[in-house]
Amino acid sequence: MRLAIILTWLVFGISPVFAESLGPDSGSLVIVGGGRMDPAIVKEFIHRAGGVDAPFVIIPTANLGEDWGDKYVAASFLARAGAKDVKVLHTRDRAVADTEEFVAPLQRAKGVWIGGGRQWRLADVYLNTRTQCELNQCLARGGVIGGSSAGATILGSYLVRGAPEGNEVMMAKGHEEGWGFLKAAAIDQHVIARKRENHLAEVIDAHPDLLGIGIDEATAIVVTANRFRVIGASRVVIHDKNYRPVEGPRYYLLSSGEEFDLCKRCKVAVEEK
Repeated sequence: MRLAIILTWLVFGISPVFAESLGPDSGSLVIVGGGRMDPAIVKEFIHRAGGVDAPFVIIPTANLGEDWGDKYVAASFLARAGAKDVKVLHTRDRAVADTEEFVAPLQRAKGVWIGGGRQWRLADVYLNTRTQCELNQCLARGGVIGGSSAGATILGSYLVRGAPEGNEVMMAKGHEEGWGFLKAAAIDQHVIARKRENHLAEVIDAHPDLLGIGIDEATAIVVTANRFRVIGASRVVIHDKNYRPVEGPRYYLLSSGEEFDLCKRCKVAVEEK
């Protein structure tokens, strides 16, 4: 039976990697391209967690610094939006990240926010630890995981700009694995604001099975199962091996309000909703 299914995929030109959900089967992702937090994004993230009374966790580890106390929480977009139950989870030690005591706040969280900075720090500390497992459990019980800038890129399966020596390196040996909450995807950020629209092209050339998703500042994709919707102030850049125009850029743009099918790799027409 399994062989028959695979043969069917091949006959119709469907890659087996896309036969399962590429986003979370339960719960959702709110992936932000950096910059200011557009009010629509704040509202969406808090709503998907269950409202301002839900338990939230912020993971600031991508950034430098160790002072993540009450002042940091009070200044967060969550607290300013009215969230009352906000905890900070942070360590630089993988051994600590792999302990039951450390992950306790995640076991009750309905919304987890991953802050910006450098994505390699998040990979080095949390990849394949108990922390990552508990993040998966947050999604499994219907929660939401969001992140901005570095906190966006880490949510994909392929980690771009992961070189500790500088974020201009798109493919850094030893730092190419993300947390994989969005499978078969490489996520870039600040793409239009920093003129990075075509930077994902080299990644897709090297790894053609990946979908390249470049998200601009103050913009997000909201991912559930095999679809995402664009919200916020700007646009999203899509790099796909199957999109090869004769002239012009090797990417195309999605605007706020548009939806995208991750399996078919195309915009969702109105009648398909």
